[in-house]
Amino acid sequence: MVEKQNWESIPNEEVTPSMHRKIVSGEKLMVARMKFKDGFVVPLHHHVHEQITQVISGHMRFWFGENKEQVMDLFPGDIIVIPSNVPHEALMIGEVEGMDAWAPPRQDWLDKTDDYLRKGDE
Repeated sequence: MVEKQNWESIPNEEVTPSMHRKIVSGEKLMVARMKFKDGFVVPLHHHVHEQITQVISGHMRFWFGENKEQVMDLFPGDIIVIPSNVPHEALMIGEVEGMDAWAPPRQDWLDKTDDYLRKGDE
């Protein structure tokens, strides 16, 4: 029926030395809790998934659009909804903790084929 989990018991994955995450996924929705080091860049990308991003601590700067025409700074408590297929890029300014949710779940994150992120520390 329903399974209870706690973030403390979710395995921590080191995506790169500057990005760590914990993932909980259901059939139609996925949530990730992430920690980033200062300067980490999520490169410009887009996906079919609708995404909700929340900043828990720190400062994130987002760019939206193929030509990065919209810029937005997010601080603790800020939440954004990124529609399906909207190109976006993010820069972590200082240490950042955030949570993202996607519908449907990100299969590339679940099977660790999210190379666009894993190349971030190269």
